[in-house]
Amino acid sequence: IISGLTKIIPIQKDNIFILFLRNINCMPYKPKKILKAFSGWKILIAVLLGLSVSIYLMLEDFSWESYANIQWSFSAVSFLILAIIFEAIRDLAYMYRIRLMTDYAIGWKKSFQVIMLWEFASALTPSVVGGSAVALFIVNKELKNVGKATAIVMITALLDELFYVMMVPIMFIFVGTSSIFVNTSFQIFSFGEFPTQTIFIFGYLFILFLTLIIFGAIFYRPNLFKNILHFIFSLPFLQRWKSKMDRIGDEIIITSREMKHKSPTFWAKAFGSTLISWTARFAVINALIMVLIGHGDQLLIFARQLMMWVILLISPTPGGSGVAEFMLPKFLGEFMGDYSNEIALIWRLLSYYSYLIIGSIVLPIWLRRIYKKKKKLDLNTK
Repeated sequence: IISGLTKIIPIQKDNIFILFLRNINCMPYKPKKILKAFSGWKILIAVLLGLSVSIYLMLEDFSWESYANIQWSFSAVSFLILAIIFEAIRDLAYMYRIRLMTDYAIGWKKSFQVIMLWEFASALTPSVVGGSAVALFIVNKELKNVGKATAIVMITALLDELFYVMMVPIMFIFVGTSSIFVNTSFQIFSFGEFPTQTIFIFGYLFILFLTLIIFGAIFYRPNLFKNILHFIFSLPFLQRWKSKMDRIGDEIIITSREMKHKSPTFWAKAFGSTLISWTARFAVINALIMVLIGHGDQLLIFARQLMMWVILLISPTPGGSGVAEFMLPKFLGEFMGDYSNEIALIWRLLSYYSYLIIGSIVLPIWLRRIYKKKKKLDLNTK
């Protein structure tokens, strides 16, 4: 990717993203982190991890008889097309949301590029880290406004968490607690092995706590939140993180100024698009199960994905690569019959590898547009 970009932008490839970041010196993110986000070796590692796990699991349970029994009926093809449509709806809803957040300052074409690069960065970043730094960089390059870009990235993250926090109790009401959890345990780094229910409870409570804190800080007392962070991280054993916490406090204040006075209609549209996007994201698996199996408790399948998502959040691999392929059969194997690994692979092809491919294509196009525009501005200034 880097060598290809040098043919478009006449600068040294070793400094390509460092040069980009010189234009936004006030951003708190280090150039090397942005440079590494799109590196070719990360793409290779992500692809190898995911495909190797999928291929290993498929070969382990391989059966010619199972493949011979697959019937590509009109219904199966229709559900496959529906899965692709759900994936498209997910992106369209995100595109609408980013347009809404920017007060429609960017059109559909630009919003497509922003979302594809955002997903591209997330696919190449460990789930536990996320792609927010790169997202902030991308949005800022479109808007030329660091404050607004900061607010957009933070609010979109908050909306995503709000969806999860609100959807989980709804699923408990309609599905119940007895069948929603799977009877298995997972190793969490070096902390030991924990049952699914324990991981979910701790994960959900942490997300709920963090969401409430950020929500209160943005919409009620941003300055108080910053002062509390500053006081806590002024303690001797926490001072190494003080500067980072001060920046987070500043970002909260900026976000509050940008978003606090938005209308109820704005927030209804913002959360509505978030709801549509995440529902479509989870519905992809529902549709894929219908392709090869043809039946299943759709609400329970949807609810189980919410449980699985907590574990994928702490995945140390890029975009959950390898972990997601392994987890899906664990949570939904009873609904996928003999095709659990095949469904997992198709799911990742649609929802993960597609972003690696599209992102690799969009990245040089976006860079060329952004820096052509910058070059014209520089010429006009002169």
